[in-house]
Order: sequence, then structure tokens, then C-alpha cells
Amino acid sequence: MGVANAWRFSVEGVLSKLASVHQNTQQQQQQQHFLGRLSWSVVCGLMLFALGLISLFTGHVASDLDWYSQRLVKPTSFYYKREGSSRAPIDIWKSKFSEFYYQCSERGPRFTSAVSEQFSNGYLLIATSGGLNQQRTGITDAVVVARILNATLVVPELDHHSFWKDDSDFPNIFDVNWFISTLSKDVTIVKRIPDKVMRSMEKPPYTMRVPRKSEPEYYLEQVLPILLRRRVVQLTKFDYRLSNDLDEELQKLRCRVNYHALRFTKPIRELGQKLVSRMRKMTNHFIAVHLRFEPDMLAFSGCYYGGGDKERYELGEIRKRWATLPDLSPEGERQRGKCPLTPHEVGLMLRALGFSNDTHLYVASGEIYGGEETLQPLRDLFPNFYTKEMLASEELQPFLSFSSRLAAIDYIVCDESDVFVTNNNGNMAKILAGRRRYMGHKRTIRPNAKKLSSLFMARGRMDAATFARKVKSCQRGFMGDPEEMRPGRVEFNEFPSSCICQKPFTYSNGYNENDRDQTPKQGPIFTEIFLHKDTMGIAKW
Repeated sequence: MGVANAWRFSVEGVLSKLASVHQNTQQQQQQQHFLGRLSWSVVCGLMLFALGLISLFTGHVASDLDWYSQRLVKPTSFYYKREGSSRAPIDIWKSKFSEFYYQCSERGPRFTSAVSEQFSNGYLLIATSGGLNQQRTGITDAVVVARILNATLVVPELDHHSFWKDDSDFPNIFDVNWFISTLSKDVTIVKRIPDKVMRSMEKPPYTMRVPRKSEPEYYLEQVLPILLRRRVVQLTKFDYRLSNDLDEELQKLRCRVNYHALRFTKPIRELGQKLVSRMRKMTNHFIAVHLRFEPDMLAFSGCYYGGGDKERYELGEIRKRWATLPDLSPEGERQRGKCPLTPHEVGLMLRALGFSNDTHLYVASGEIYGGEETLQPLRDLFPNFYTKEMLASEELQPFLSFSSRLAAIDYIVCDESDVFVTNNNGNMAKILAGRRRYMGHKRTIRPNAKKLSSLFMARGRMDAATFARKVKSCQRGFMGDPEEMRPGRVEFNEFPSSCICQKPFTYSNGYNENDRDQTPKQGPIFTEIFLHKDTMGIAKW
């Protein structure tokens, strides 16, 4: 009995020691695992800190980090993953991912038909503001506001008193009958208020100006009661008076207005297409460059462009027109990326990206500060340099007194170009960027001015190859590829995300069901399940 007890106690002792050893081993392994993870985190942190220091002194790593951070914060699309690396060479003429997206702005099944004129809540008059493209945003939002109010929209009135001083009316620039018929299922639109309605009104139309970026609720709470009471309401200075963030169906309506219903008149379309054809006869591919370098625009920016005391005095005098403008630091504005690129800088950027000097350029611009002397460096870099005046001097005569019609011609050529480049972030640049995304992500280059400014300043201290490499690094994420932007970060007109859909894909072609986590095989792997068919037809400008 004593022997048995001794044996039992000895076995229990051994087992307890073994358990204790096992527990200690597990604790040591957990500590080692924790220390391993901690040390790896420290190493990663030190590496990022070191890269930050390097980028501070060299300036060329930061742009890569910015690109990678965008890719890490947001899960990378399958289409980008299949390419293997975000450092792959960029096709400067065409986005390789554009074929995987399609436009999707058709009305949904729950989007009811437009209310008829006799049953609407009244008539909505709109007075737009600004130049052609600023007015375009106002017209687009006017249709959406009429839909929100269940109102009958009267064809909007264009601005005759802005800086552009163009007395063109809506029918002089846009195909008014196409506009009305294309949107007939969305909003009832009339050319004018019927005479019998005007005669029955006890007071003239109620005029008001709504705050910028107003929500739909504002229109329902503040405008609709007046409309119901007075029958006719006029909204003045109507530009950017509707919120950027709307219900998806209303965003799709914005797209139907902007990209389908707003078609230019036949004379404008025909001349614009002639210019495109003349460019195509000279070359298979061409770049359209939209240059905003007018004196007033440069003065308003508060930037310095290297013209010495003469430039400082002339732009300073123009700047006095705006009494409320704050004093700005030209150097600070340039470092913040707020200064438009000069024509020379645009040329340097394009050459660094890989466009050869025999590339054909169509330059759309107004008055250039400094005239031909300012343009000459760009001409030297790209001798095949053309403008609408060079391509159609006689045919332009009927349009010369109308700045908005001339801008419409430039709009057509820029839209049809293989690559669109801008030196600014103005209304035309934004609207064309959005349209080109909607029409198939045609290559659209936005200068990363904040990063490029330091490179231009340091260009003399590096060779051409180094400069080109750094420019390409800076421009990653600014080339018009899908998924460069996040919805809501920019104006809807610049990125109409609700109207651009990603094609579904299957594993049926060139892809094995067992290879889900592996790199796809070469060959076509995407099949378009839904074939988009636009019953309205694309509004060609």
C-alpha cells in the first residue's frame, strides 16, 4: 500500500512538473512572439522614419509614398492587382484599365416619370452665372432642383453680364429641342411661361438667391412653399447652388443632363468636328492642352511667374479690382500647389512623361499673359503646335464676338483628343475630366502642382533622366486612371462616381477556380455580364 501510494505521488509529481514546464514554454513562446511582432513594428517604424527623412531632403520619395498610401488605405481593385505592381510603366496615351468600366446613368425602376406641366407645383426660372462651363453646372443642377420641387423648368437664362461679356442665349449655344426631349421623362421643360399664366399672376415672379451647396431639404423647406404660393420663382446667380452629395438617382440625373442632354448647336458641333478631323489628318494621336494663363486669372492667384518687377506691378494693379482678396505669399502659394503651371512647365512635364517632340498639340486658351513670348518655350518643346485660329481662321469669323461659343469649340476638340492636359483646376478642366471619365476613362492628365513645383525649381541641379523619373513618380495617381479618386473627395462634375460602374468578372476564361489567391493566367478573364445599351444616345457635345 505504501509502495502504491509512493508510486502514485511520484507520478503526480512528474506530471505536475511536466505541466509546469509546458506552461512556462507557452509563456516564453508568447513573449517571443510578442517581442517578434514588436521588433518588426519598430523596424517598420524606423524604416518609414528614415524614408521620411530622405524624402525631406531629396523630395522624390514622398510622391511614391503618397501613391502607396492611397493604395494601402483603400483595398486595391482586382484590376490593379493583376498587373503586379503600381510601379509598372504608365501607358501615356491610354489607360489599360478603362475597358473594365462602363457608364451607367440610366434611370432606375423607382424613378417615376416627370409630372406634367398642368400638375406641377409651378414654374422655375433659373438665371445662371459665369462662363460657359460654370453655367453648364448651373443648368445641370437646375434640372435636378426642378425634379426635387416637382416644378416645370423654364429653359435657363444665360449670364450676359459676367467677365466674359457674351450675350448668347441658350438656343445660340445648346440644342434646345434636344435638351427638352432628352429629359422629357425626368423633368418637364418649357421654352417660356405660357401667356395665360403670366396674365393670371397678381405679382411678378418671386426672385431669390439660395446659398451655395444647399441640400435638397433647403429647397423643399424654403423654396417650395413660395413656389406653391406664387406659382413662379426665379433663382438668380445659380452656380453651385446644390449640394455635391445627393441621392444616387439624382446624381444619375445630373449625368443624363450633363453628358446626354446638353448638346451644342449644329454650327458649333460641325466646326468643332472639322477641327478634330484636321488634327486627325496630321496625326493618329494628339494632345489637347487647356491653358488658363490670362492676366486677371494670374493676378487673382497671387502667384509669381518669373516676370520680374514688370509682372509684379502689372498683376498687382489688376489684383486691386478685388478689394476683399487677402495678401498672399507667392512662394507659399506655389508650395501649396495653388499656382497654375506656366506653358513652359506644361511642356517640361509632358516631355518628362515620355511624349516626344513630334507629338501634335492642340492648345485651347484665351489671352495669354506675355503673348507669344510666354508660349515660345512650349512651341520649342512641341513644334507641332496648333490652335483653333490656326486651323480655321475664316470659319471662325461668325463666332469671334462670342466667347462662350469659342469656348464650346475648344471643348469639343479637347473632349475628342487622345490625351487632355490642363495647367489649372478651373471649371472647364473639372467638367472635361468628369466627362472623359464617363466616356471611357480617356487619358486625362492633371498636374500634381504641389509636388511638381519643387522639381521645376530644382531642375537645373539634376540631369534629364533623373528629372523625368521624378516627374513620372509625382504624376502617378494624376493620369486619369480609374480609382485614382475617392467618391465625394472632389466635385461630382469632376468624378461622376454614381454613373461609372465596374464590369463584373468570372473565373470561366483563363482562370481556375482553385487559383483564387494566385496571379491570374494570361488571356481574357473578364466577361461583361450586363451589356449596357443607352437608349437615349450619347450627346456629342
